[in-house]
This record gives sequence, C-alpha cells and structure tokens, in this order.
Amino acid sequence: MTTTNRLLPVRRLAIIAVLISLLGGVMYYQVVSSDPSNPRANFWRVIRAGIPAYTSTPAQGHTILIQNGGENWREIRNGIITRISPWIIILALIGMAVFYLIVGQEKLEKPRSGVKIIRFTRDERIIHWYTAGLFIIMAITGLSLLLGRFLLIPLLGHTLVSGYLGASKILHNYCGPLLLIGIVSEIVLWLPFNIPRKIDFDWLKNMGGMIGSGPRPHIGKINAGEKGWSWLIFLFGGTVGITGILLDFPIWDQTRYIMQVSHVIHATVAVLFVTVSLGHIYMGTLGMEGVFEAMWTGSVDAVWAQQNHDLWYEEKMRETGETPATASPQNEQRA
Repeated sequence: MTTTNRLLPVRRLAIIAVLISLLGGVMYYQVVSSDPSNPRANFWRVIRAGIPAYTSTPAQGHTILIQNGGENWREIRNGIITRISPWIIILALIGMAVFYLIVGQEKLEKPRSGVKIIRFTRDERIIHWYTAGLFIIMAITGLSLLLGRFLLIPLLGHTLVSGYLGASKILHNYCGPLLLIGIVSEIVLWLPFNIPRKIDFDWLKNMGGMIGSGPRPHIGKINAGEKGWSWLIFLFGGTVGITGILLDFPIWDQTRYIMQVSHVIHATVAVLFVTVSLGHIYMGTLGMEGVFEAMWTGSVDAVWAQQNHDLWYEEKMRETGETPATASPQNEQRA
C-alpha cells in the first residue's frame, strides 16, 4: 500500500471532524441566541422587528405582519396619558377651589347704577355659546373615550358603558369638525381685540385687582386674561382641530404612524385644553361678578364696566356724548 492510500482515511476523518465542529458551532449559536423555553422566539423577533415580507395585497402596510408601532402607541395612550390626565384635571380643580376660598369672588365696589352698556352683540354671543356647547360635548365624550374603561366600567358595568362609549365615539367624530368651525370663527371675530398691549402687563401683576394691593390697572375692552385664553384657543384649538381632522378623515394616505402620532398629540393637548378651560369657566361664573351676565344677556352695568374695563367704558361714554355723572338708567349704549 502506498503512502497516499494509507493517509486517505486520516484525511477523511479530519474533514468529518471539521464538519462536525462547524455544525456544532452553528447549533450552539442557535441555542444561545434563542429562548430555550420558546423555540419560536426567533420567528417572533423577526415579526416584531417589522421586517417586510411578500404579500399580494398592494395596500399600505400589509407587507408587515405585526406593526410594532401599534403596541408602542397603546402603551403611551393607556399608560402615561391615561394615568396622568385625571390628576392634571383634579389638581386644577383643587387649585381653583383653594383660590376661591382665599380670594373669593370679585365683587363690585359700588352699587349697580342701572345703566346698561351692551358688551357683546347677539352674533358674538351666538358664536360663543355655539362653540362652548360643542366644546362641552367634545370634552365629555373625549374624556369618556380616554378614561371610560378605567373609571366608568367599575361603576356602571360593561354593558352600559359599552353602549355609552359607542355613542360617544360617533358624537365625538361628528361634532369635531363643527367645533373647529366655531373655534375659527372665535379667532377671526376677536383677533382685532386680542393684540397684546403694554397695559396688559399691568393687569397681569395683580389680575386686574383680584389679588395683591395697589390701584386697578387701566384696561380696554379685553383684559390680559381674556387675551391669554383667546390665544390658547388658537394654539390648543388649532392643534386638536388639525389632528382631529387627520383622525376623522383618513383619506389623504395617512400612514399608521401619522395616525398614531396624531392621536397621542390630540389626546395630550385636548386634556390640557379642557384643564385650562376650567379656569375660563371659573372666571366666568364664580370668579367675578357680572361676567356671566355679560355673555348671557349681552349687557353689563356701567359700574361693572368702569371698574373692570375703564378705558372701554370711557370710550363708550365718549361715543354717546355722556359722562358717568350724566348717564341715565334709561339709556342703553351699543358696543
């Protein structure tokens, strides 16, 4: 037997040993990198990674079996937003209650004169109450959809809450565009009066005389607080309006990611919008005497106008040629 023939079995054994070593290494890598308790873990990881595959359906996103962004959106929506939102609203209510107990209602310093001055026209009041009514509907239905599962089901049960939330969703979706019309109308209507002026900073120092000491600041028809609320309507209302339209009408090829981000922004800003609106409602009802009367009837007493909006009051007196001393209860001045 030649030397070559004698070495042939050795070479074969060496090759087999190398192949066995390589195969063992591959098997070891698979065992180490996978979950021994779940042999399908690697397959699941590939799916959750969002790696696209083949599909005969050309629709957007159908090449991905499981869209991981949906789980992320659910965690944010049902997690931080749902947990923090009630506390933000509760803290705001507690803050207003404490403020009312300490400061109380802003009363008129003099008896009413009986002289009525028209502060808001009929059209202005219609737009205000149209917007306010829709805002209340949107706030109740929106908070119900966000928090209903956690707050309402334990109290009322699944059957009743399911029907209520189904109706709330329909009402919310249909009233949203109508509210946006009201918000835009409010912004356009009051924009000329909401331009910041230097005297607004004087109002901010003591909230027009509600807190602190010192003389009341001079102010025109709209004070700094009202201007601030109007600009928040522009900011918050515009944000929830745009995101709401994107969610309400998925007809512009919005991706799932755009819808998820829009919903997170929509819910977050809406909660802040509702919270700040509580301050506006407080000032218009309990916070200051005569404010609700102005928006409900359209008129205010001359004493109220002189105390809270002295520059506007003097302007109305000049327009009619009257002075506080000569104004009569029978005269009603137009805005």
